[in-house]
Amino acid sequence: MATQTKDYYSTLGVKKGATAEEIRKAFRKLARKYHPDVNPNDKKAEEKFKEISEANDVLSDAKKRKIYDQVGFYSDNIDPAAAEAAARGGYGGGFGGGFPGSAYTGGARAGGRGGQEVPFDFGGFDFSDFQSSGGHARSGAQEQAGGGFTGSFKDLFGGIFSGGQKARGPRPGTDLEYQVSVDFWSAVRGGVARLEIQRQEVCPACKGKSTTGGSECPECHGTGQVTQMGGRMKFNIQCPRCGGTGKVQSGCATCDGEGVVVRSEPLEFRIKPGTRDGQRIRLAGKGNAGTDGGAAGDLYLIVKVGTHPVFTRVADDIHVTVPVTMTEAALGAKIEVPTIDTHEGGGRTQLKIPPGTQTGQKLRLREKGVPSASHEGKRGDEIVEVKIVVPRVQDERSKEILRELAKLNPEDPRAELLGEV
Repeated sequence: MATQTKDYYSTLGVKKGATAEEIRKAFRKLARKYHPDVNPNDKKAEEKFKEISEANDVLSDAKKRKIYDQVGFYSDNIDPAAAEAAARGGYGGGFGGGFPGSAYTGGARAGGRGGQEVPFDFGGFDFSDFQSSGGHARSGAQEQAGGGFTGSFKDLFGGIFSGGQKARGPRPGTDLEYQVSVDFWSAVRGGVARLEIQRQEVCPACKGKSTTGGSECPECHGTGQVTQMGGRMKFNIQCPRCGGTGKVQSGCATCDGEGVVVRSEPLEFRIKPGTRDGQRIRLAGKGNAGTDGGAAGDLYLIVKVGTHPVFTRVADDIHVTVPVTMTEAALGAKIEVPTIDTHEGGGRTQLKIPPGTQTGQKLRLREKGVPSASHEGKRGDEIVEVKIVVPRVQDERSKEILRELAKLNPEDPRAELLGEV
């Protein structure tokens, strides 16, 4: 029976030397794409999700991954020490004295290795079919002069593990993403925001195991093991029908065998002072629940900051447009301008308008902007844009003064523009 090998690294799209974090990110990316909730009634997506979950189950566990890297496949029936010995070539020697007449009860002795003990349980093996009339082991394997068996245990026992059903391991929950609206002042000063989310929680009936109760398995008659042939040897392996539990489990009626149920949950969280529009807030463990003991996913909140009728926020800077009179702009002046501190009861700030200030000119007030969410103690600036207000002249005396002013200042403000045409 040929061994069915699976390339878990290829399944997740990572290199063999990938770190645990790279594996975790690759799985979560694929899980979002192929999760049954995202692809209802899509059998291909469901099968793909099972494949990446199986690969993640092995590669995310350091002990399982080590066995997989050593022997090329994984099974719960493989002893870690045996896999270690196989990786070192510990199974390359013969069995001293051959199978006939040897009493292998707790482990196999690798000949040619100085009597090294290989911790592999042979208690359930039947070697009787390996005896031939000449007393040598023949099963497509090579013979040695001493009657011993040579070859790789990986090749010999590889087919054993392809037929058994592997029990489903812990599966992490998927991440959730919500957009939350925050008013202008809460984002500037900080505060508390509330929203209601829908997330998957562990089923209270089956505790996330997807099954409840169960009756005696008709396949193994409650023993949890069945006999399987590997070449001409007999092995006791985990029952594929009940997963070694000895019982056939019934799907949980509360969660329809999913292990999770969908619930609405009110959520309250803090907004840090200086939170920006579009910022992502991560709440660890607040995503969908995992199954079979798997960790919950994370919740990501995308902040949408509201606007203000006077102030415009750009990063940590505050922009405001302030009107000034024609004489203030021409002669210079000190004027009062509002800042975000004014909202908290603080006084207005004095701003110096230089003589000859033009419309659209921008003046800076240092550290009058928004407190930085990432650098404690730092603030942005306030950028004041000047807007010159031209008076509506009604009386003749004012008109006369303006005409006199025009005679005293005869320069044409359009001369430079017309000269470039």
